[in-house]
Amino acid sequence: MKKKKKVSKVDKKKILKKKSVKKKTKVVKKKTSVKKTPKKKQVKKVAKKTKEAKKFVEPKLPPQSDKKVNNRIINPAHYQAKKVKKFLEIKTIKEKKVKKIFNTKDHVVYPTHGVGQVIDIEKREVVGQKLEMYVIEFVRDKLILRVPVEKAKSLNLRKVSKPSKIQTVLKILSQKPKIKRTMWSRRAQEYDLKINSGDIEQIAEVVRDLNRANNQIEQSYSERQLFELSYDRFLREVIAGLKITEENAIKKVDKILGRDKLKNAPSLLN
Repeated sequence: MKKKKKVSKVDKKKILKKKSVKKKTKVVKKKTSVKKTPKKKQVKKVAKKTKEAKKFVEPKLPPQSDKKVNNRIINPAHYQAKKVKKFLEIKTIKEKKVKKIFNTKDHVVYPTHGVGQVIDIEKREVVGQKLEMYVIEFVRDKLILRVPVEKAKSLNLRKVSKPSKIQTVLKILSQKPKIKRTMWSRRAQEYDLKINSGDIEQIAEVVRDLNRANNQIEQSYSERQLFELSYDRFLREVIAGLKITEENAIKKVDKILGRDKLKNAPSLLN
């Protein structure tokens, strides 16, 4: 049997001290473990917030002026904007003042409608802007057309030809017709463009080329339509330019074209 070693009182105290020190160190370790280091995600969030806070700067308000209008303080920026607006309005009004080419009761030629009469020059507001407009009446078509004064030139609106020009144009009707040897569809397009050009000389050429003075020559429906349209446009300008009656104008034009010899010729203007 092994004999138990005798432990002295001094040794007992040393052992107890060692145990107490170990327990304290364990407790300290536990306490330190409670203080956890912050996670990476939390650190990123905090950094973002600080950056945003730095970026945000309160907008500086413009300094108020001492100027008063109707007992109210006006911001200088607002006051300047009003001044600029007024200046621009005045400028636009000045730019839109265009010289009037026509007066009331003047006979004018609109390319796609022929001869009309200016019955009035009226002012109208369009999109907050004042515009002067020619009011043109086309008695034959029973149509009233409004054309802005500033767009009259771009739309080829012109005065009726003078008597001297009409006399020279009447000579075109006595010339031999110049008919091209092409498909009728192409020729019809060319004739249509000439009629709607508004040029009296080109209209006279169509009347000359499509005129059929002989009853024996057959004429298709589309040819007859184009002839009647060109004849009517030309005749209306002759009436307005020479200031003669419709009957006298028909006699004059038909005599040059040789249509006065046609028997039972249908009247084109009815």
